[in-house]
Amino acid sequence: MMFARTERLLLRPSWPEDAAELHQAIADEGIVRNLARAPWPYAADDAVDFATQAHDALYPNFLIMLRTHGAPRIIGACGIGNYDGDAELGYWIARPYWGLGFATEASRAVIQIAKTIGHETLTASHFTDNPASGNVLRKLGFQDTGKTALRHIKGRGEAMTCALYEKALDGAGTEPSARLSPPALNMRAQMERLQAA
Repeated sequence: MMFARTERLLLRPSWPEDAAELHQAIADEGIVRNLARAPWPYAADDAVDFATQAHDALYPNFLIMLRTHGAPRIIGACGIGNYDGDAELGYWIARPYWGLGFATEASRAVIQIAKTIGHETLTASHFTDNPASGNVLRKLGFQDTGKTALRHIKGRGEAMTCALYEKALDGAGTEPSARLSPPALNMRAQMERLQAA
C-alpha cells in the first residue's frame, strides 16, 4: 500500500471504519453531480462499498485527509482509475474545502505516484458545466485535447458532455517529489508514523 504526505494533507487507502466519515463528506448533491460513477442519493452503503473495496496497486485510490493537530479528517478522495484501458485521474473535495487548493495539492501527489508505478500518460476529464475542475487540470499541466465525449453520470441519471485532457508523465519513476512511503505490513502503524511526522 502506498501513502503520500503533502504540506497539508495525508493521502492513504480507505479502511472499513472510514465509511461513516466518508459518507458525511461526500453525501452532497453538489459533489456527486460532477462524479461519473457515484450514485445519488449517496447512501451509507455506498460509502461502505467504497471504504471496503479491494486496493489495486496499478490504479490506487486515496482518501484525502486534512492533517490537523488532532486526528486527520476526510476532506475528499483522489486516485487513478482504469477507464477504457487508460489511467485516469479523478478527485473530489468536500464542499467546506472548495477553493483552497486541496484538489491540486492532492492530485500532484497522485501524479507522482502514477509516475512511480510506471504509468506513462494520465487522462482526465471534467463536465463542461464544471469549469473549476478544468482550472485544476490545467494547473496540474494537463493539456486540453480539444475533444469532448458524452459520459453518463449516475448522480444525474443522464449523459453529459465532458472535456478530455491528457498529461504525459515524462521520466516516469524518476522524480521523487512526493514523499512516498514503502509498502507497509501494518498500515495503521505506517499512518501513525506519517501523521506524527
